[in-house]
Amino acid sequence: MLKKLLVKKNERGLLLREGDFECLLPPGRHYRFDPFGQLTLETISLQQARFEHPLADYLRQHAPEVVAAHFHEVSLGDDEAALRYEREQLVEILPPGHNALYWQDRVPMHVERVNLRDAAALPAALQARLTQTLLRGRQIAGLNAVLNAQVPAGFVGLLRSEGDALRLLAPGRYCYWRFNRDIAVELVDTRLQALEVSGQEILTRDKVSLRLNLNANWQFHDVLQAFSQLPKPADHLYRELQLLLRAAVGTRTLDELLENKQLLDQELLHKARTRLAMFGIDLQALGVKDIILPGDMKALLAKVVEAEKAAQANVIRRREETGATRSLLNTAKVMEDNPIALRLKELETLERLAERIDKISVVGGLDQLLNGLVTLRPTSP
Repeated sequence: MLKKLLVKKNERGLLLREGDFECLLPPGRHYRFDPFGQLTLETISLQQARFEHPLADYLRQHAPEVVAAHFHEVSLGDDEAALRYEREQLVEILPPGHNALYWQDRVPMHVERVNLRDAAALPAALQARLTQTLLRGRQIAGLNAVLNAQVPAGFVGLLRSEGDALRLLAPGRYCYWRFNRDIAVELVDTRLQALEVSGQEILTRDKVSLRLNLNANWQFHDVLQAFSQLPKPADHLYRELQLLLRAAVGTRTLDELLENKQLLDQELLHKARTRLAMFGIDLQALGVKDIILPGDMKALLAKVVEAEKAAQANVIRRREETGATRSLLNTAKVMEDNPIALRLKELETLERLAERIDKISVVGGLDQLLNGLVTLRPTSP
C-alpha cells in the first residue's frame, strides 16, 4: 500500500517509523510503501531558524550525514560565545555551552565565535551594532548578555567585576560581556554636591537640648580611592558629620554656641576635612544652618535680651543727661564772664515766650519790656 506524503516549500518533513527517525524529506510529494501503517510524517516550519525537536541530539550523534546536509551545527565551549548572522545582519547572541542545529535552507547564515577569556569589553565596531537596536527593523535576541553603560558628562563610571572596583570610565558609551563574570558599571557624580544633616537633637555642656541643622558642600577628588575603601561614601560622609557635630556641641555651653557660631563652623570644617581626605572626599564648605531652642528656653532668652537692652538704654540715657548738664554748665560760665552773651540769651528766652502768647500789653515802654520782663541774674545792689 502506497502512502502519499506532502511537504510544503517552507517546510521540511520528518519521517518516523513507529516513532523512530526514518529520514528527512525535502519539499514535494513523496510516496512510501506502508502496508501496516507504521509511517508518520511530522512537518516542521522553516519560520524558526533553530531546529528544536527531541530528535536533535539523536541526529547529531547518530545521523551526522543528515546534519551535514541540512543543518548548521553550533557547539560552543564554556568560555565561548557566538554572534549569529543572517544575510550579514546580527540577529542573535549565543551563550557559552550553546548546542543547537539551524536550518541551512532557510536563509544564508554564519556564526562568529568570541573567546570570553580574551577581554570583557566589546570591540568598538560591535558596540555600534548593539547600541542602535531601536533603529533596526529587527531586534537582536540575547542582547541582555551585554552590559550597555552610558556615562554622561559630569560623571565617571566605576567599573566593578565580582564586586571589586577595577577602574574609572570617562564619559562615553561602554559595552561588556556579562557571560562568566559579574560585571557592573556604577555612575558617580563628580560635580559639587550638597548634603544636609538636619534635625539633630543634641545636649550642650550645660544640659540644654538643641536641634541643629548642618549644611555641607562636597565632591570626590579620588573616586577610586573612595569606593575601594567605602561601600557607600555618601552615607559615610553623613555619619562623620553627624558625629563631629555632636562632639563639638556637647563640649560647649549654650552661651558659647550663640556668641560665636562661626568658630564652631571653622572647627567642624577643619576636623571633617582631615578625617575625610583619606577617603578621597573633599569638603568645600561646612556650616551650622539653624540652632533651634526649646520653647521655654526661647522665652527665657527673650527676657534676658530685653533686660540687657533696657540696661543699655538706661546707660545711654544717663550719658546723654550728663552731656546736656555739662553743656549747660559751660554755657553758664560763658555768660557769667560775658554780659553781651547773657543779653543774647535773655532775648532768646524772650522770643520763646513770645511764641506762646497771643497778645502782649506793654506798660512803661519797650525798655521796661526788655529789661524788666526777663532777667537771668539779679541786679547788683
